Amino acid sequence: MAFPYKKIIILGATSGIGLTLAERLIQNGSFVIAVGRRKENLDLFVQKHGPARAAGIQFDVCNLDEIQQFVADATASHPDIDCVFLNSGIQRRSIFSEPETIDIDRIQEELTVNYTSYLALTKEFLSFFQAKSDMPTSFIFTSSNLALVPILRCSNYCATKAALHQWILCLREQLKETRIKVVEIFPPLVETELHDANHQPDMAKNRPEGIPVDEFADETMRKLIAGDDQIPVGFSRIAFNGWEQQRQQAFRGVVEMMRNSGN
Repeated sequence: MAFPYKKIIILGATSGIGLTLAERLIQNGSFVIAVGRRKENLDLFVQKHGPARAAGIQFDVCNLDEIQQFVADATASHPDIDCVFLNSGIQRRSIFSEPETIDIDRIQEELTVNYTSYLALTKEFLSFFQAKSDMPTSFIFTSSNLALVPILRCSNYCATKAALHQWILCLREQLKETRIKVVEIFPPLVETELHDANHQPDMAKNRPEGIPVDEFADETMRKLIAGDDQIPVGFSRIAFNGWEQQRQQAFRGVVEMMRNSGN
């Protein structure tokens, strides 16, 4: 069975990609624990799918010092979690040729949500999964096409996703002798509130068209069910199937070289 996970906790599940995939995973037979900041959205999610198939936990991944307790509480309430899906993300304009527009606190927030929180959450859930060594478990991470090809208007966002992608490559290699699978999803531009005017007002007049979120979910679910561990979707396939394969081949070569040298 390519997708054997029965109880999935999804962070960043109150809207957009996270919410849509949460609902698709329920349709596929999994129990989903949705996590996000907006309690009203979580309540609606559980109301829609029922407590036999869904649960909600309010949590803000920006609170790094609370992550250890969050994971302890979540795993105590749901000791049968076998898949952690990290999907939280924010995107902000960051054009450094206009330094007067740069707010370093917002830069740090974007780094915390898109990168540092992923590492902190993975660290805590890893201990939990390592104790389940007799069964398949999985981390699923949402990165981005912009991890592979950056654009100018959101340079910091691209950098956070590039950092996440590099780290995921290493994590997968570090865990390859275990039963913990590491999956990375590379969305293209998708029509979600990530790009709404209230989040990114500079895009209000010239917002580029993304693919519908249901179209994104269709392709992603097909590949998740097929057992893929790297899932480029839509336009992301161009970069992923091109130079990214050469780069990963170089990465594997370096890993092997260092392994042979005892490092």
